[in-house]
Amino acid sequence: MAGSRTHSLYHRCSDRAGNLPRGDARRHSTAARTRPCPPVRTRADHPLRDLTALSRTLFDTPDEDEILRLAMDHIATAGPYRAEAGYLKVGGDLVPSPSNGQTHASALGRRVRDLAGRDGPVTVPGRPWGRALGLRGPGGLHGYLVVTSRSWPSEAERSLLATIARHTAAALSVAFAHHRRRDDALELHRLRNERTTLQRQLISVMAELGYQRAVDALMADVAASSGGEEAITRALHRLTGLPALVEDRFGRLRSWTGPSRPDPYPEPDPVRRDEMLHAVARQAGPVRVKDRLVALVRPHGEILGVLAVVDARDEADQHTVLALERAAASLAPELTHLRDLAEVELRLHRELVDDLLAGTDEASAYARSEAVGHDLHRSHYIVVVQWPNRTADDSFAQTVGRAASAVGMRSLLTRRSDHVVLVTDDRPHARALYEALARETGTRSGTIGVSAPCDSLDDIPHRYQEAQRAMEVRRHSRERYGTTFFDQLGLYRILGPGNDYRELETFVQEWLGQLIDYDSRHHTSMVETLSRYFDCGGNYDETAESLAIHRSTLRYRLQRIRDIGGKDLANVEDRLNLQVATRVWKIVLGGPG
Repeated sequence: MAGSRTHSLYHRCSDRAGNLPRGDARRHSTAARTRPCPPVRTRADHPLRDLTALSRTLFDTPDEDEILRLAMDHIATAGPYRAEAGYLKVGGDLVPSPSNGQTHASALGRRVRDLAGRDGPVTVPGRPWGRALGLRGPGGLHGYLVVTSRSWPSEAERSLLATIARHTAAALSVAFAHHRRRDDALELHRLRNERTTLQRQLISVMAELGYQRAVDALMADVAASSGGEEAITRALHRLTGLPALVEDRFGRLRSWTGPSRPDPYPEPDPVRRDEMLHAVARQAGPVRVKDRLVALVRPHGEILGVLAVVDARDEADQHTVLALERAAASLAPELTHLRDLAEVELRLHRELVDDLLAGTDEASAYARSEAVGHDLHRSHYIVVVQWPNRTADDSFAQTVGRAASAVGMRSLLTRRSDHVVLVTDDRPHARALYEALARETGTRSGTIGVSAPCDSLDDIPHRYQEAQRAMEVRRHSRERYGTTFFDQLGLYRILGPGNDYRELETFVQEWLGQLIDYDSRHHTSMVETLSRYFDCGGNYDETAESLAIHRSTLRYRLQRIRDIGGKDLANVEDRLNLQVATRVWKIVLGGPG
C-alpha cells in the first residue's frame, strides 16, 4: 500500500543517512565529495502530501482490518509516535487488531474497554506519553488507536495525529457502510466532503492567532450593530458551522440559527434544568451536555440564559470553544438590558394592579395602563393563582406571567403573600392556564380562582374577593386542584364575603351543633364523615374509600350521626339543610378550625 511504500522509503533514507558505522560514515563522506548523492527524503518532508496519499489509500481499502493496519503503520510518520495497538468494534465488543503486539495486550485491552467510547490516556512502560484515540463515525464508535510517544509531542504533532485518527475513522465508516449494504451514495459524498474539511483544518492549524482576531472582530461588529440575540447566534453559526442557539434561564428557546431546529421545541423539565445549570456553573468555560457545548450567560454571577452549539458528532475543537466564549461575553450585556427592562415593566404592572385592587382614581389608572401597553377600558377578569409548593415570590410571579402569555392572556400582574393576582382582559380558558402552570412548575397541585366579569374599575376590589372565594371553594372541594369560576359556584355565591357570619354560624349550630360538640368531646370526625357522604352523592363505597375506612364502619358512623343529631337523612328537607350546613361549616367557617 501507499503508506507502506512511504514508510519503507523512510527506512531506506534513514539507513543511508544516519545508521552507518563510524568508519563507513567517513568513507561515505569521502565518496560524497567525489560523486553526487541523490537527495534524501526525511520524515518531516511534505506531511500534508503524505497524509493525502494515506487518506486516498484508506478510503480505497474496503477491509476494516487493513484500514487499521495502514493507519498503525503510518503513525510513526506523524511524530515521535508508535502505534501500540488497534481495536475494531464488532458486535458490541472491541476486537484487537492482528497487528497488535502481545507484550501489553491484556492491560491495554482492559484500559481501552474502561474508557467506554471516550478518548483517554494509557500507560506503557518506557513511553512517557500515551493516548487511546476513539475512531468515531455517524454510527458511533468504530474502534480505537492506541499511540505512545518517546517524548511529549508538540501541538502540531498532536494535531496531525488527531487528523490521522479522524481520517481512519472516516475510512472505517465507509467500510462498515459497505458491509451493511446500505445505500451509501450520499454517505460517501458526505465523508469525502468531511475528508476535504479535515484537510483544510490541518492547513489552518498554524492560523490560530488569526482566527482569534477574526472572532473578536466579528463579535465587536455584532455588538456595534445592536442586532440582539439573533445576530449573535448567526455569527456563532458562521464561525463554527454548527447550529447555535440561545435559551432563557428556564430552557425556553429565544433564538436558533442553523439546521435541524426541533419543531416543536421540547418543553423543559424544571428539576432537570436546575440540575444542569448548577452542574455547568461549577465548571469553568463551556461544558458538554449530551450533544451540546453549553456556555452560561451570567454577568455578576446571576444566570440570565444559556448559549450553546449543537455538536452531535463531537467535532468541537478549541476554535469552537473560543468562539462560544466570545459570543457568550457579547450576549451578556444584551440579556442584562432585557432583564432590566422586564423588571421595570413588572414593577409598573405590580404598582398599578395593587392600586386597582385597593381602589384608585379612574383617570390615573387609564393613563398608567396605557403607559404599560394595556387597555383597561375593556371588560376584565380577576384571576388568583396559588401553588402550595411554591412561594409567591418574584420568581413564581414571573412563572405565572410566562404561562399566561403562553396561552394568549393579556394581563397585568402582582403578588400577595401566598398567591399571584392577574387582571386579564378576557375570560380565561377553563384549563389552559392551569395546564401551562403544571408544566412550568412540574406539579399539578395548584388552584386557580376566576371572578365574574368586571365592567368598571370600581368593581375590581369586589371581583378580587370573588376570585379568592372561587379559589377557596376549589381548595375545600373533593377535587382540590384546578380552575374554578365564581359565576359557576351556584350556592356558594350567596355564601361569599359580605354575608352575615353570625347568621351562618347560627344556622350551622342549629343543624350540626350536637355533632360538632360530640366531635370536640370524643375527638371523632362525625361532621367530616357527613360532609364526605354528601360530597360523594350518598354513595357508600366512594365515601368509605375517600375516608379510608370500611363500608361497615361508615354505616355505623351514619347511624351514630342520626342518633346524636336527631336528624333523618332520608327526609328531603333534613338532608338538604344538613348538606348546606356541612358546606357552610367547611367552606365559610373553615371546618373544624
